[in-house]
Amino acid sequence: MAQVVAVVGASGNRRKFGNKAVRAFLNRGYEVIPINPRGVAIEGLETFTSILDVPGTIDLATVYVQPWIGPAIMDELAHKGITKVWLNPGADAPAVVSRAQSLGLRPILNCSIVGIGESPSSYPDQ
Repeated sequence: MAQVVAVVGASGNRRKFGNKAVRAFLNRGYEVIPINPRGVAIEGLETFTSILDVPGTIDLATVYVQPWIGPAIMDELAHKGITKVWLNPGADAPAVVSRAQSLGLRPILNCSIVGIGESPSSYPDQ
């Protein structure tokens, strides 16, 4: 059974890393759950407005949000029981990392696309 990954900050804009991550994780065989407050389908996948709205278990999350919203996202991830969290460049502010650690999460400070063996440049903007 495939690992389930939540892409928090998933985007319908193919130029954004929140979209490239959706495609990269799909390419690597993950079950991908896009999280975006707009709730519109991304890459043909059902999108949830909050991690807390997702039924079932999620194995890990990759985060593509502005740092000011990051601490609240860490609270939601902890509440959902997700401990493995990729904090991508731009989402890895010290306050976010600190909040994650204080909640017992295991933040990985790196580009998750690269971390799973893919390259963002492999996913065209169109």
